Amino acid sequence: MSLLLVEGATLFTAAVTTVFLWGSPHLLDWIDAVRFLGQAAALSLCCILAFYYNDLYDLRIVRSFAEFATRLLQGLGVALLLLAGFYMFFPDMRIGDGALVPSLLLIVGLLLPIRAVGYAVMRRRAFADRVLILGTGALARKIVEEIEAHPHYRYEIVGVADDGRGGTEDPIKYPLVGPLERLDKIASEMQADRIVVALADRRGRMPMRQLLEAEAHGILVEEGMATYEHFTKKLAIEALSPSFLVFSRGFRKTKRQLASRRLVSLVAAATGLVATAPLLALIALAIKLDSRGPVFFIHERAGYHGRPFRLVKFRTMHGQPADSQQDSVWDRDDNGRITRVGRWLRKLRFDELPQIWNILKGDMDLVGPRPEMMENIKIMADLIPYYSLRHVVRPGLTGWAQVRYGYSVSLEQVTEKMRYDLFYIKHMSLWLDLRILVDTVKIALFGRGAQ
Repeated sequence: MSLLLVEGATLFTAAVTTVFLWGSPHLLDWIDAVRFLGQAAALSLCCILAFYYNDLYDLRIVRSFAEFATRLLQGLGVALLLLAGFYMFFPDMRIGDGALVPSLLLIVGLLLPIRAVGYAVMRRRAFADRVLILGTGALARKIVEEIEAHPHYRYEIVGVADDGRGGTEDPIKYPLVGPLERLDKIASEMQADRIVVALADRRGRMPMRQLLEAEAHGILVEEGMATYEHFTKKLAIEALSPSFLVFSRGFRKTKRQLASRRLVSLVAAATGLVATAPLLALIALAIKLDSRGPVFFIHERAGYHGRPFRLVKFRTMHGQPADSQQDSVWDRDDNGRITRVGRWLRKLRFDELPQIWNILKGDMDLVGPRPEMMENIKIMADLIPYYSLRHVVRPGLTGWAQVRYGYSVSLEQVTEKMRYDLFYIKHMSLWLDLRILVDTVKIALFGRGAQ
């Protein structure tokens, strides 16, 4: 987010500078000033949207300056297309007097050195906090992996305090220090700025006095699960305890929260139904002309509090009846049976559009965990810890797990999606919903994550 804000301000500054210089360096009145600012805002907004949809702000994907430079050119091409579409509807906002090309050149000239410096700082982990990991178990190892994979976060591991519960796994490559009774002295000797507590077993082993002593000397002490959550935007199911969930306020949803969420979903669904009515009619006609069978596919799914409801989708397969059941939790669609129209519908996620009706009926919300098949609920609950927590909110047309992970075809993948679902339920908010919707459009347009 900070990167987007910094570069967004840079884009706007570059656009304002060139628009004013090429347009009219000596403004006559405030109306001219407002018009020039509007032109600069339109240019910078189109660039920001194009860069976002080309993953320029996702440092997990664009991890080097060379990758950024390549994607920047692609982003500028998309920005020009967005500008062309914008000018069709708002011709008065068109940048005149040859200011567009200088604006784009100035934008490139400013962004390249900013990113070059940024990547250099990340490689050297300049200004990073020196981190001491407390524990050598599974959670500690995952945190180590995430810190190594996110150099743009200000963490640099200087050592790992061995809790004696590391098992037979491969040794951690960072210096092992101990015992835990000397933790305060170890942290001081290693000049640690943070201590991340990721003990596998805390009963009788938590060095509370040493941690308090470290905090008294200005060293931050972090809960390992919170650190993992911060880095991955998901919850570590294996490390969760019932007490953590009981005392976590994020899983307690008030009636006001649920009511406001429901109101937003209803308004969005009603608006969406009106806006997409011609598209829905065209898709229905294309399905009927392409293959025999019903237009819609209906399947029983688990909804709010686990109650069953009939989910509606466009039919995408040959011989797919209106009502269908799958026999196994791991049954997947046979790609050979997908229709020609169905293949495009799945790629663009348009087969999910009829679920607007489910939202209007109250079966679903716009955003939430995707509804699971009823026959799979008990199997999942037996295999995946805390699976029933998915049902404390209504399922959604799209969700955090869908935009972050995609489809799942195995127990490990379903468990991974569950980690994202729990994160969403804990942090559910209008801002997070908007981010999910924007990312859903991104996947639909560019196909990333679609299968």
